Amino acid sequence: MVKDLVCGMMVDQKNPPAQTLYKGQMYYFCSMDCKVKFSEDPEKYLKAREKEEKDKKAED
Repeated sequence: MVKDLVCGMMVDQKNPPAQTLYKGQMYYFCSMDCKVKFSEDPEKYLKAREKEEKDKKAED
C-alpha cells in the first residue's frame, strides 16, 4: 500500500485505480480525479510530501 499524494488515501499499488509516471517515478492514486490534480501541478504535491517527511523526522 502507498499513499495517494493528493488526498492521503492508501492505495494498493498492485491494482491502483490510476497511476502516472513522473520524472522516472511511478505514483499511484485512488481515482482519476486525484491523478488529474497531481498532473496539473506535481511539484506542489511532491513538495508537500517532502515537508511532511521533514516534519515527521523533526518530531522523532
